Amino acid sequence: MAPRETDNNPTEADQPAAAQREWERLWEEGDDDGAATAGAESGRPAKADAEPETGTEPGDDRDADADSSKTADADTDPSADADTESSGTADDDSPPPSTPAHSTADEVVTPHLDDERVAAVRRVAAAGRRWRNLQLAGCAALLAVAMTAGAIAIGAAKDSGAAGVAVGSSAVSPELLASGSLDASIASLQAHLRTQPKDFDGWATLGLAYVEQARTKGDPSRYPQAQAAFQRSLKISPANENALEGRAALAAARHEFKEALTYADQVLKENPYSERALCSRIDALVELGRYADASKAADLADARKPGVPVFTRYAYVHELRGDVSTARKVLEQALAAATSPGDISYVAGTLGQLAWNQGDYKTALNDYGRALAADENYLPALEGRARTQAALGDRAAAIRGMELVVSRYPLPQPLVELGELYESRGAEGDKAKAEDQYALVDAWIALARANGVNADLDTALAAADHGDVTSALKAARAEWARRHTVHTADALAWALHVNGRDKEALPYARQATATNYHNASFIYHLGTIELATGHQADGRAHLAKALKLNPGFSPLGAAKARKALEATK
Repeated sequence: MAPRETDNNPTEADQPAAAQREWERLWEEGDDDGAATAGAESGRPAKADAEPETGTEPGDDRDADADSSKTADADTDPSADADTESSGTADDDSPPPSTPAHSTADEVVTPHLDDERVAAVRRVAAAGRRWRNLQLAGCAALLAVAMTAGAIAIGAAKDSGAAGVAVGSSAVSPELLASGSLDASIASLQAHLRTQPKDFDGWATLGLAYVEQARTKGDPSRYPQAQAAFQRSLKISPANENALEGRAALAAARHEFKEALTYADQVLKENPYSERALCSRIDALVELGRYADASKAADLADARKPGVPVFTRYAYVHELRGDVSTARKVLEQALAAATSPGDISYVAGTLGQLAWNQGDYKTALNDYGRALAADENYLPALEGRARTQAALGDRAAAIRGMELVVSRYPLPQPLVELGELYESRGAEGDKAKAEDQYALVDAWIALARANGVNADLDTALAAADHGDVTSALKAARAEWARRHTVHTADALAWALHVNGRDKEALPYARQATATNYHNASFIYHLGTIELATGHQADGRAHLAKALKLNPGFSPLGAAKARKALEATK
């Protein structure tokens, strides 16, 4: 990248290496106070001043959270200028200096030093001394990015044990994606907005592009940038449709589903044919556990705006009800209609996940191959391929693949999966390697919480098997209080089980499987809880069903299911 034009600081290309060396020193020495030094060596200011927007739209609490976490990314991104004006008045729309258009996941910026983040750094420092032996030092840069990126959304691919938003593709317009490069389109939008800062549609489109980029690249640092872009758009033109649609999509991506539904309904009141609002409404209803309403919303959206974004939601609603054949048929139709790399990789990856859920590993590998042919760096497909390789018994390839994933994006789900792969291999040092992954999950969740993100479901899922079971139950109960879905029911059931409260867990485990959703992990949990409560026949039947459906559903869970079946013969 080119050096900054406003000073003589090191080039952007030099900064990651310098900051990486500093983070390695911090990890070795456990230096809690050195976090600020990492940013100082990178040549970036410690923190940009933030001025919260005001307004009456839903979700203003999130606006304040996002504003309070603005960082030095304001130097490199025009959207960050929306609320971080260091000079002039709040209405000053002068463009920022010309800078690199896209800050990649390799760039490291200065961490904020509040108590929770310092605690997180301590944990990362402790884990890092062993983690370096894995030769995955890229995680250091990514965790540093997480500490400064603003609100962090913990992504989790649906149905691998974590709840996921059925976030569809085409969050941005076909015209924007026509070039086949979202990064290039974002750079073009940024350049345009430097010269036309009053273009509210341009700001809204940039925000939508960031939401899409976060989804396709696994880069949650784009969410606060999207928030800033939407705020700028609404500041120029209050209540404009594109920005409100964008806020609905962003709220769903951040797991703020009530807010997403409010924004979507607000848009649909003015424009009943808004594709983005129709899709956001389906997402929100699904993730709030209102499946009957979600099905009606999917039918309505299919009647009004058939296309790739609606097809993917329509398929997921059917999958949740156990209608896998319809789901696959609809997704194949969506893939045939897809033209952009983003659409192709998303739909093909979703097909791969659907096949993996049914234990059809050959089809899953083919589908993931189609996704990676469209975008070789598409994170869910890389993760899904590694998971499928593990299910097929190719543990070495699975570990290599998952190591690649977490070296780029150390999110909770792949970190847990990699840890379990190490545990299942059982070679010398693998137990310590697995513990490293689980420690990094704790650090990532702490960073998310420090940025105002709801991470209770992630906490419950990770801590139940690999952490503090008391914390798992507390988090699961909190998430259940917010929304009743099959995923939250399963998480609460399993958290109760690991705390020895199986009688209380059983109704939730049954609720998690009540829709006939084909998820082997849910069925395994139900069978285990049934055995613990004396329902031997039902427990054995469900364990056998889980293994028949997806015999490689989990590196550790599948082995435990087989062992339990043997023990109860």
